[in-house]
Amino acid sequence: MRFALFGNIYQREKSGATRRLLDCLAAHHAEVTVDREYYDFLVKIGLIREGEVRTFEDDQFEADFAVSMGGDGTLLKTASRVRDKQTPLLGVNMGRLGFLADVTADEIEACVDALYRGDYICEKRALIKVESDGNAFQGYNCALNDIAILKRDTASMISIRASINGDFLTTYQADGLIVSTPTGSTAYSLSNGGPIIVPQTGVMLLTAVAPHSLNIRPIVIPDTAEIELTVSSRSHTFLVAIDGRSESMPEGTTLRLSKAPYQVEVVKRKDARYFLTLRDKMMWGKDSRQ
Repeated sequence: MRFALFGNIYQREKSGATRRLLDCLAAHHAEVTVDREYYDFLVKIGLIREGEVRTFEDDQFEADFAVSMGGDGTLLKTASRVRDKQTPLLGVNMGRLGFLADVTADEIEACVDALYRGDYICEKRALIKVESDGNAFQGYNCALNDIAILKRDTASMISIRASINGDFLTTYQADGLIVSTPTGSTAYSLSNGGPIIVPQTGVMLLTAVAPHSLNIRPIVIPDTAEIELTVSSRSHTFLVAIDGRSESMPEGTTLRLSKAPYQVEVVKRKDARYFLTLRDKMMWGKDSRQ
């Protein structure tokens, strides 16, 4: 089988898991290619030898699995490179919190064995795409987690006029607005008071960031809807953050957000259970006094 490897270049102390994965794949006679930036990092820290594996850049790879070595943030970056290839994503968690990247370093060998046995499932996850009127995005314009419209300065809020399927909803006076998928409901939206939505529910979620009005609340809409946002700001610019990748846009730009025409596939173990993971990551039932 063919594996494309991506990773976090800022986790030197935790990168031993990558050597463990490479050795395991070699034992299975797998074909491995590594993202060039991550490859240079691994060579620099002495984890692999120069020329040990082949490399690729951007999205110029073909693989049966795309493996992300890091946390959920690294997996989101990997998804932006996989795009519409339909290559299943496998996340090995070397970070602190992993809803998407949920394979631990100690489970690498068992996980690879399961892949070769076909003992896994692929969960399809929806993405949100964003388009603008006359201002093309420089990078990838789809998000697995969320798209956030944010103020650039620290002094004043922005105004975001929101319409759903052509019907005016409200004008948010806030530091920003998060539009998230069910996958992203446990990310930035959750930290701003948004609800947890079970993946594959078929909805999108709008959550304001520090709204000026106390009666502004998160709203859940069908993922068949189109959201139109027009932003005004005292600084005359604002940020669009697509899974954390930010671009500056001029005031008055109209953004259209909708479900992307394709999904990504996330590899999960057959024994993985979402609500068990949720309870563990949220530490529900733990005694906070301990």
